[in-house]
Amino acid sequence: MQTRTKVLSLTALVSGAVVFGMILAGALDLTRPASAEKESAAAPAAAPLRTGPGGPALPSFADVVEAVSPAVVSVRSTEIVKLDRRRSFHNWGEEGSPFDFFLPPDRRGKGDEGDEERKDESGGTGFIVEADGHVLTNNHVIDGADKVEVTVNGTEVFKAKVVGRDPATDLALLKIEGKKPFPTLRLGDSDRLRIGDWVMAIGDPLQFEKTVTVGVVSGKGRQPGLSAATQSFENLIQTDAAINFGNSGGPLVNVAGEVVGVNTAISRFAQNIGFAVPINTAKRLYEQLKKGKVVRGYLGVRIGPVTKEYQEALGLPSTDGALVQSVEKGTPGEKAGLTHEDVIVKVDDVAVKSNRDLIDYISGKSPGTKVTITFLRGGKEQTAVATLETRSVEGEAPQAAPGEEEARETIGISIQDLTPQNRRAFGVDKSVEQGVVVTRVKPVSPAADANLAEGDVVLEVNGKEVADVAAYQTEMKKAAKGKYVRLYVLRSQPRPQYFIAAVRLQED
Repeated sequence: MQTRTKVLSLTALVSGAVVFGMILAGALDLTRPASAEKESAAAPAAAPLRTGPGGPALPSFADVVEAVSPAVVSVRSTEIVKLDRRRSFHNWGEEGSPFDFFLPPDRRGKGDEGDEERKDESGGTGFIVEADGHVLTNNHVIDGADKVEVTVNGTEVFKAKVVGRDPATDLALLKIEGKKPFPTLRLGDSDRLRIGDWVMAIGDPLQFEKTVTVGVVSGKGRQPGLSAATQSFENLIQTDAAINFGNSGGPLVNVAGEVVGVNTAISRFAQNIGFAVPINTAKRLYEQLKKGKVVRGYLGVRIGPVTKEYQEALGLPSTDGALVQSVEKGTPGEKAGLTHEDVIVKVDDVAVKSNRDLIDYISGKSPGTKVTITFLRGGKEQTAVATLETRSVEGEAPQAAPGEEEARETIGISIQDLTPQNRRAFGVDKSVEQGVVVTRVKPVSPAADANLAEGDVVLEVNGKEVADVAAYQTEMKKAAKGKYVRLYVLRSQPRPQYFIAAVRLQED
């Protein structure tokens, strides 16, 4: 009996070693650049389960790797830059950002410091989706590049043309020309992914070509806020498959050898928290990418989720819908009569349960399309018709500004009248005629929980305009203790942005 127990223990130990041996653990200080489907190759059969004395073990990815590898390519981009104009990549992965877009922090430059120009090179990964040479990769891999090259099978180098790109989803489509058909990958269905499904990442991290790592789908529908350009459209797959610099644009593959995602970013503050763009996003945009750019419908409203706090503050029947935080002037939303605190519950015949429903529907429509919007205002359902315009790329997210302290408030803020001195201190435009400026926010307070910041200007309290501190305090006194109060707020820096804050009043 003792001998049998030892054999089983040894078998479990060997199986565990095989699992963890698939992941290379080690902090190598190598941060240099890594040196839609039409006619796609047949996918390999699903990876078989290995069995042993202890029952089913992990699937083998060997056949999948063999089938997938030929269509995975290296992408190298070169930009000729002035010494005072280093490549920014939309500030992705820069110091202070919690995310890296799989690009090395110090890109390789050629030339002495005294040169007027130098080559700025970076590497990434891509994969061939059509036999005629169409390659899918990340936009940030090739953004701003003067020259792009694609290496197939580790030896054949082709000059690539950037066919189309979409900063909002961080996707780009390249084209290479060859004398014979290229190997391709089969595109799967990312909507069918389940948390816990096995996936494989393959790419060229740290100049190690065709590196394979395996993990699982850790989450779906993630919105980590990678950049200003992507934040409105993030709907990412999270995986713990080990991903490193140089993996940008590489495929995330399921056990059937189908691409289910495009590897995009990792968190620099954790181990094995990586993100990939769902392949269904790429398939939906593929024909537009082939035409050069992606054009989206635009409503001109800033929306947020209907949280429990907002539900209580607005007296809503449920948390379904998209809460209008602000409406930009001159946009289709304003022309249709929408305003802040409206809750959009349906667009045309499509129910809006969350922000994603509204964003996906509107962005999927062409500019000039008329849409019927159903929304709740003051507890009553209303409708409006809007004619969509063309969406532009989003700007940077706002930051708080420093301020001074004055009158103490029960929600944890200090406020002052909007004087000329405060306008200058907090960068508030002269067009803002009234309101009170937040000069201090206690770190632990209801206001801090609601993301209020120094320099914010409170324009309304529970739908009532407040011209000064006296008016603000009058309206606050009307609010019930222990309940949520709605503040309509302007944040001026780095660009004006309006939003609604639901703040719970402290009880006496």
